[in-house]
Parts: sequence; structure tokens; C-alpha cells
Amino acid sequence: MAQIEKPRITLIGGGLAGGLLATYLGRAGQDVTLYERRSDPGAGNFVGGRSINLALSTRGIDALQRVGLADEILSHAIQMRGRMIHDRAGGLHFQPYDKDPTKCINSIGRAALNSVTLAAAQKLPNVRVHFDHRCVDVDLDRPSARLVHTATNAETVVESDLLIGVDGAFSAVRKSMQRLERFDYRQDYLRHGYKELTIPPGPNGDSRMERNALHIWPRRSYMMIALPNPDGSFTCTLFYPFEGPDSFASLRGDDDVRRFFESEFPDAVPLMPTLLDDFRTNPTGSMVTVRCRPWQYEGKVALVGDAAHAVVPFYGQGMNAAFEDVVALDECMRQHGPDWRRAFEAYESRRKENSDTLADLAIENFIEMRDKTASRSFRWKKKVERTLHTLMPSWYRPLYGMVSFSCIPYAEAVARARRQDRRVFVFSALFAVVVLATLLRLFTTERLVACVSMAATIVYVAMQVVIFKSKRRASPSSA
Repeated sequence: MAQIEKPRITLIGGGLAGGLLATYLGRAGQDVTLYERRSDPGAGNFVGGRSINLALSTRGIDALQRVGLADEILSHAIQMRGRMIHDRAGGLHFQPYDKDPTKCINSIGRAALNSVTLAAAQKLPNVRVHFDHRCVDVDLDRPSARLVHTATNAETVVESDLLIGVDGAFSAVRKSMQRLERFDYRQDYLRHGYKELTIPPGPNGDSRMERNALHIWPRRSYMMIALPNPDGSFTCTLFYPFEGPDSFASLRGDDDVRRFFESEFPDAVPLMPTLLDDFRTNPTGSMVTVRCRPWQYEGKVALVGDAAHAVVPFYGQGMNAAFEDVVALDECMRQHGPDWRRAFEAYESRRKENSDTLADLAIENFIEMRDKTASRSFRWKKKVERTLHTLMPSWYRPLYGMVSFSCIPYAEAVARARRQDRRVFVFSALFAVVVLATLLRLFTTERLVACVSMAATIVYVAMQVVIFKSKRRASPSSA
């Protein structure tokens, strides 16, 4: 294929990553046409009920700052400085995200963010955006996309030089690539679904819970969360198994729903006057992890964001990772264009390992949020982590901080965390030796043997914990 200096680029998908990618490519002077199956969110066409509020953090902010959109988007966001844990008795326990209170993640609605990125793209003279067009098939070799207008059912075939799928976890572009020989694809659904609910603002528009926190009601095998909105309301999401004795299937009517919430989330029920209506009206969504390879075909077609690597939402990094994809793809295209195959391969090489690492982290954090955050031992562990980070910031940095408050690649952050675990273990073992040496001078032989036995047991358990955590991080997780 002859190399084209300024190719015609077609983007399929105008969601969060699609709008931002159109802005990046447009600002680079590329000829861009974007097709989105939904109506224009900027015209008030966004429909709720399936949107888990987004958590914008350092990686995403960095991507937005590069095209001058960060300040506008953050004006629609609410800072969350930590987790507010709600126990069954109504007790509250705040867990800050970092020793520095200015480090926070930002709650933002999907519609507000999407509208800003798409509006930025539409302002560029070399970017054209078409809504209400659903992609039904892709010819990878031409490349071309067959599109259907969602209102008229009229079909259009669009040819281009480069075609990029930014069309989400159920990508039509990726579906066409899946027919290729030696294309690897894997999807894993959680046995949990989610349902969006609402806590409205107070009578004066004020928030009825702590505004600057991510609220969590952990209940071992399931949980509810709530993220703040600028109008004083909270978007709540119940994560609950689809099937089983404690599941969405077991809640057969309003009485079941009311009894369940009054038993498990008693402090939230008085704040949710539309609970039963929301529960009946809003659909139950599913959550899927997608892994695939390769992300490109012959330097003509590429995948970005959830189309390449959908993750479950529990680390709050899906959108941030997709925005990092946009930055990486733009940089690789600038560096290697017009050798687009080399550019796409460099982009995949840079992002694939990190997206796989994030997929595992997201599952692990679901287990942490629903099972562990309510325990005293977990809160103590987090305090120890913050203390170590405060006393020795260059020696110890919590994994959550590296993921949420830096742009350290995900895989590198996990590798650093493993090294830190080993250092902490060695330090603990040396401390145990010092203690034993002291006891040798103070205790009788029998007492010393008992102490040595106990210390050896503690060291062995600590080693097993480190080994177990390393194995879990190194292999795909499921829940």
C-alpha cells in the first residue's frame, strides 16, 4: 500500500475516547471523520440508567491538559479525597486516598465529559462528526465501514485510508477483526451486575452526605457505592450477583427490594425517596473484561480504548487508560507516520501489557472494596502504608497512589509494589531478629523457644502472603 502523508481517517465511535482522539488527530492536522451511533449528547440527548459515574484522575487529566480541556472538564467535577465506608449500623469510617489531602480523584458525569470532548473536536475545521450512525460491518482490507442511520435505516459505505475503532467493549470494528486467522480474543463477565440508583440533593441543593468522598457500603460479596454530582445529588450503583439466593433474581417485587435495602443499607434508605421507582425503571447492566491481540491490521485498522481492552470499573481507571491510549497513539503516529503499520504496532507494544495489568488490578480492587474496606485490619494496613509513605516517600509509595496519582505505567507500578513488598518483608525479618536477640538476654530457654517458634510462624505467614499477592498480580483474576 502506498504511504499517504495526510490520510483520510475514519473513527468509529464518539464516546469518551473517540471524542478526545478526534480532537488530538484534528489538532495534528489530520483529515478526520467520526461516526457515532448515539445522538449528539451536547443537544441534551443523553439517557441515564446505564452510566456508572466516572472517576477522573491524574492520567486522564494529563491527556486532557495536552489539548487544553482539563480546566473546563474539572469545572464539572467534584473532588473525592477518600473512601467513606458505611457499616450496617450506620457508622462512618473515612479512608483518605493519600497522605497529601490535595491528591484526589474527581467524580464527573459521562454526559458532561463527552459533550466537552466532542465539542472541542467539532470546532476544528478538518474534523467532521456524524451522529445517529451505527457501524454494522467493516471491510478491513479496503478499509471501509458499512453504517446504518439509526432513524432512517439508510445504509452508507465509507472508505478511508485509516480506520480506527473506538466503539467500546462490543466493538463492531473488533468483531470484524475477530474473523481473522490467529486473532486472540477473550471476554470474562463478572457474575455481578449493576443497577444505577439516586440520592437527590437536599431541599436547598446541598449534599445529604459528605460531598468530597466516594461512599461505599461494603457487604462482603456485594456492595453499593455513591459518587457526588455538582447539583448536590449522588449517583448510586448497586453491585449484586445476577443469580443465587442473594441476587437480583431473588428480588422479585417492591417488598423484597425494600426489605433488602432496609436490612443492608439502612442509613441510605431515608435518602433515596425514588428507590423503588429507580430499581424498577433502570436496567441491570453487566460488566465484562475484554482482552485481544493484535490491536491493528496491516497498518490500516486499529483499536483504541474499550474496543481493545475493556475493564470492569472498580479501579476507576477505564476512562483514564483509554485517554492514555489516545496520547500514545497520537505520539506514535507523529513519530512513525506515514509508516502507519509501524505506528500502530508501536502503539500496541506500548499499551498492551499495561492494559492487561489494569484488567487484573480492577478485579482485585472489586474484592478489596466489597470484602475488605470495612475491616479494622484493612484500615490498620492502610494507615501503615500512609505512615511509611510519609516517613520514606522515596522508599515506599502505595500501589493505589502510583496508579491514581501518577502516570507511571500500570505494569511498572505493579512491579514497584512487588519490590516494596519484598523490602518490607526483609525489614520486618531483620526487626524480628533484633527483637529475638534482645529476648535472648531477658528470657529463659523455654520462653525463648516459645518466642522463636512464634516469630518463625509470623515470618512464614508473611512470606506466604507476599507470594500469594505476587501470584495473583501475575495471573488473570476473576470474581
